[in-house]
Amino acid sequence: MKYLWKTLLLSLVLPALCLAADNIEAPAECKHCGMNRTKFAYSRMQVTYTDGSNSGVCSINCAITDYAASKGKKVKTWKVGEYNSKMLIDAKSAVWTVGGKKKGVMTPVAKWAFADNKGAEEYIRENGGKVATFDEVKKLTEKELEEAEHHHGHEHGKHGNHKK
Repeated sequence: MKYLWKTLLLSLVLPALCLAADNIEAPAECKHCGMNRTKFAYSRMQVTYTDGSNSGVCSINCAITDYAASKGKKVKTWKVGEYNSKMLIDAKSAVWTVGGKKKGVMTPVAKWAFADNKGAEEYIRENGGKVATFDEVKKLTEKELEEAEHHHGHEHGKHGNHKK
C-alpha cells in the first residue's frame, strides 16, 4: 500500500515539475543578449528592484550587466534557476559552484547555483570546480565583465554552444 501511494504521488508531481521547467516566467528572451531563457532555465536569473521593476536574463553575467546599468537602483531579490531542477531559488542562499569542465553561459568560468550542498558537491565530483557564495560569484562576474570591457569593448561573454 505504501508503494502504491508513493507511485501515485510521483505520477502527479513529476509531470507538474516538468511543465514548470518548460514554462518559465517572462520574458522569453534575455534582455541583454537575446538568448532563450527557457533553453537556459538552469542558469537564468530574475532580478527584482525595490522600485518594483524586474529584469529576466539568461545568466549571472547578464544579471550583473543589468545591475550595473540600473542607475543605482537597489536590488530587492536575486533569483536564479537551480541547476538541476531549473526552479527559481534565492541566489543569495543558493550554494554556488565556480569552474569545472562544463562550459558556462555567457562566461569563460562556469557558475552554477544549487539548492543545497549535496547538489553542488555532486556536480563538483563529476565536473570539478569549487563551492562559492553568491557574493564571491558576484565579485568574480563583475571582474570578468570589467576585464572584457577593458580588453574587448562591450563584449560580456560568448554565446557559443552551451550544453548542459
